[in-house]
Amino acid sequence: MGYGAMRITGPQIWGMPENPQNSVDVLQRAVELGVNFIDTADQYGPFTSEQLIGEALHPYKDDVVIGTKGGLVRFGPWADINNDASPQHLQDALDGSLRRLKLDRIELYQLHRIDPQVPAEISFNFLAKAQEQGKIRHLGLSEVSVDDIKLAQKHFKVTSVQNRYSVLDRQWEPVLEYCISQNIAFIPWFPIGGGMVQLEEQLKSIADRKQVTMHQLALSWLLHHSDNILLIPGTSSIAHLEENVSALSIQLDAEDMRELNGLVSVQ
Repeated sequence: MGYGAMRITGPQIWGMPENPQNSVDVLQRAVELGVNFIDTADQYGPFTSEQLIGEALHPYKDDVVIGTKGGLVRFGPWADINNDASPQHLQDALDGSLRRLKLDRIELYQLHRIDPQVPAEISFNFLAKAQEQGKIRHLGLSEVSVDDIKLAQKHFKVTSVQNRYSVLDRQWEPVLEYCISQNIAFIPWFPIGGGMVQLEEQLKSIADRKQVTMHQLALSWLLHHSDNILLIPGTSSIAHLEENVSALSIQLDAEDMRELNGLVSVQ
């Protein structure tokens, strides 16, 4: 289980949090609990999440991997998002991330979005060259289809894919299945998802019976669902962080999984 560092910024993922030391404490506690993958992006803040990670965790422990993303531009709260996966922007984004994270090389750099205004091959070529230059070790993608992954694979080895996915939202099941076949890590975001009250009530009923929280159950389902899933639940609370990590100890048997799998039909 990793940690998603989007929520350590200010409200609406904008600016510094009211108490930056709390964010530092959460990051440090995550590593203390054995979390060794931190997921962030230059546009979380923007820039704030990376700055706080550098402050809290540098110099990094040998087994701690920082993954970040580039390819978006923001001019306000999270809803105000624009694509920019041009080589010029990606160059600035990558160099900025290296500087803020205090790294010579990003272990996992993910294209935050394919830009509809920029041919994907141009973005992929830039990333492949940056990898050849030693600025990036592994490359990943976010919010992509199977066809997008196949196109990227013509330019570089795709190490990870980050799509919205949960026990209640399985739209991207074909992407997960392709990732399994290609030995690609699948990083689901919004691990409860769905937003359908009736399904959430059913999930809560099962969680109550297991004497765990609904969120813990959703995380545990993901862990049991596929071996290539890497979780990145995010929080700005140490108590919630510890609750998330404790989901690792939840045991789900075959009957539990059948019941959870049956909550929604795969789309």
